Amino acid sequence: MSINIVTLIGRVGTDPDMKYFESGSVKCKLTLAVNRRTKDGDHTDWFNLELWGKTAQVAGDYVRKGKQIAVKGSLKFDTWSDRATGANRSTPVIHVDQLQLLGSKRDAEEADVDINPENF
Repeated sequence: MSINIVTLIGRVGTDPDMKYFESGSVKCKLTLAVNRRTKDGDHTDWFNLELWGKTAQVAGDYVRKGKQIAVKGSLKFDTWSDRATGANRSTPVIHVDQLQLLGSKRDAEEADVDINPENF
């Protein structure tokens, strides 16, 4: 049995980077800052998020830098060959399946949306 589930709550570090494909698909990239408490104090971890389809479109419409969100998805690794050195590189990416907008009451009034692609 294998399990690959990631759940994070944090603040968005960048405005959505949207990409529209000729096929009609939509991709959104975001960064997410998540605080982690340790005995030495709080530390911030940064995660790269990748959203597709309707979830990506909602993120593009409602998510902005500084907004608090919750995401659920799976961990994957993007790999490439470094152009300068030819070395193989990789970076972890969270492939988001569910997005929930959180934050202040004012934020909720602007857009109170809980996105799960199964609802569409």
